[in-house]
Amino acid sequence: MKTLATLSTLGASVLAAGVALFTLSGSARAAADLELWRLDCGSIVVKDLSSFSDTFAYKGESRTLTDSCYVIRHGADYLLWDTGLPAALIGKAPDLTQPLAPSLSVDIPTQLAKIGIKPDQIGIVGISHNHFDHLGQASTFAKATMMIGAGDWESLHENPLPFGVMPALVQPWMDGKAKIDPASGDRDVFGDGSVMMLAMPGHTKGETALLVKLPQSGPVLLSGDVVHFEEQIGNNGVPPFNIDRAESLASMERMNRIAKQLNAKLVVQHDADDIGKLPAFPASAR
Repeated sequence: MKTLATLSTLGASVLAAGVALFTLSGSARAAADLELWRLDCGSIVVKDLSSFSDTFAYKGESRTLTDSCYVIRHGADYLLWDTGLPAALIGKAPDLTQPLAPSLSVDIPTQLAKIGIKPDQIGIVGISHNHFDHLGQASTFAKATMMIGAGDWESLHENPLPFGVMPALVQPWMDGKAKIDPASGDRDVFGDGSVMMLAMPGHTKGETALLVKLPQSGPVLLSGDVVHFEEQIGNNGVPPFNIDRAESLASMERMNRIAKQLNAKLVVQHDADDIGKLPAFPASAR
């Protein structure tokens, strides 16, 4: 009986110690300081906005879409979310005769320098999806691990390639010279729940959004291309070039519900009004 009692006491002690250790480690992880910057990664003039609606909306309308990228500091670690348009566009006027006319005035490294971050400090490049306007400057950060939806990583190897996909923009990862981390489903980026990459398929096979739980100003939900402008949420607007209409609508609903449930600031990355919800660079959100 004494032996059983001793074992029981010992077991309880080990369990208590394990719980304490788990609680301590969880607290330590949760204490990582979070900071978010919005970067200018270009703009795209859409000559005929009806190309963004499979229900014939926006006839005769044009619009300039923003191309925004984001840097998240998690303690001493840095995540770059999307990499915008290719730097080769700098100094070139947009060709307004084309359906989509992209332009870029400044590259990502120049902006990072203004906030004291070197390109080599970016440990993770998170990609919302594999279209050219989100992969444009990825190769500048080839020392980083690329985290991308598994479906989109697979699509980069398809023949023929899907709309908007340019594998040459991520050649270091295609060649196996840089580390790739394809994400299936949701992904806890830093392991403490503070930054979550959320599966939102439909626009592409592996489309994702990013949830950043800022401790002071509150959660921010970065849309990727789940939608391109905020009114698409209210009118269930789906572009005809999306991979799957039903999945697009389901992801839009999920994104909107998450934003409401967490009282998160939803930032539609291509919407000029939406990105203004975050501080203008070089100011940051905490």
